[in-house]
Amino acid sequence: MAESPIVAAMQQIADEKHIPMEAIVHTVEAALAVAYRKDFGEKDQNVKVDFSLEDGSSRVFDVKTVVEDAKKAQTEAYDAERKARLEAEEAERQAKVAAGEIVVRPEDAPVEAPVAAPEVATEEAAESAFERFDPKTEITVSDAEKLKPGSVVGDVIRTELFPPASYGRMAAQTAKQVIIQQLREAERDMVFKEFKDREGELINATVQRQEGRLVIFDIGHTMGIMPPSEQLPTEQYRAGSRLKVYIVSVNATTKGPEIVVSRAHPEMVKKLFSVEVPEIQNGTVDIKAVAREAGHRTKIAVASTQPNIDPIGSCVGQRGSRVQTVINELGGEKVDIIEWSDDPVAFIGNALSPAKVISISLDEASHTAKVEVKEDQLSLAIGKAGQNVRLAAKLSGWRIDIVGEGGEPRPAADAVAAPTDAAPEATAETPAEPAAPEVEAPAEAKPEEPAPAAEAKAE
Repeated sequence: MAESPIVAAMQQIADEKHIPMEAIVHTVEAALAVAYRKDFGEKDQNVKVDFSLEDGSSRVFDVKTVVEDAKKAQTEAYDAERKARLEAEEAERQAKVAAGEIVVRPEDAPVEAPVAAPEVATEEAAESAFERFDPKTEITVSDAEKLKPGSVVGDVIRTELFPPASYGRMAAQTAKQVIIQQLREAERDMVFKEFKDREGELINATVQRQEGRLVIFDIGHTMGIMPPSEQLPTEQYRAGSRLKVYIVSVNATTKGPEIVVSRAHPEMVKKLFSVEVPEIQNGTVDIKAVAREAGHRTKIAVASTQPNIDPIGSCVGQRGSRVQTVINELGGEKVDIIEWSDDPVAFIGNALSPAKVISISLDEASHTAKVEVKEDQLSLAIGKAGQNVRLAAKLSGWRIDIVGEGGEPRPAADAVAAPTDAAPEATAETPAEPAAPEVEAPAEAKPEEPAPAAEAKAE
């Protein structure tokens, strides 16, 4: 038996837009129900349509739930009583107006907010609590008996309706609009669910265009946006360029899901190393903290969960192959890899690498570390515009004061508090990025060729 053209079209839509076939069938049924109500429906009909995927045929039903006869009688009595009460109140008001007891308010007089009387509030509460009989979706037991003998309360009566062979032009147009709208909503819902589960992932994307300062990426069967704050200041985004991006957030909006992607997020560095370093994937090496000034320099602190694994060497790779791949993906951004330590003194000394530190004294009360370095190491410890010490402060979570040999502060140390254009808020007081959760280590995996632990800096 040949497949129906409408079923073939529905299958094509499901394949192209990645929408489940059940959702498309539901959309077609809703559209046919709207078309029937438009041309042939009556006021109290609850129209439902069953569509068959086997031959593309449809059947129309009036669906109602069986309720007790008393519910309908109570609703009719309540409505009659309320109507009589309102008519009596209106007649009484008109009589008072005729007797001059009530002055009719001019049309242009200001309207004062009425104060609800207690009896009115009680009446409204009683009306909202009253369970009304709905003739559109409900049918009494006595009426249901005429259609289906033996009906009881709670049964669903489906009365088949037989529409003519074709619908009118307006009904068809209405059905078309329903299908377009519901398919669009179903597609948006599928995209939102898919990418909401992928928040925090690294994906491949293609630059499609720029709209003002926003960059629009093609990330499959939808678009992602990259605001200026998530862009690398050193990159040019040309249409057609393929890049890796980090999914920051997926938000539901009136225009569909808004997928925000980033090239500047610190977590992107973690994800890139996770892809390149098998030891990070299997949990034998853990990235504990990341401090990044996107487009310029990044420091990462790594630790090993196995005593025979060199975490720095694992991340650097043979002849720097692994870290160089990450650097290339970040557009040449410098990456310093240091060893994590639970000892703040040792960790701060590592974080200031490649500078050599003479001594470090900690002030727990002010959470400040005073670091003494040799004269020829001052500029290296501080870095260009204070970048090195600023990233070390982010990484360690301590405020770091650099002093020359002998304990005398140097003028160059003022650069610690001087923000750069790349990171306006970055100072030596900036807390470290939150440490990544520790991953329980499975079996050991040795690096290809461990690099020396000292000064593992790849530029």
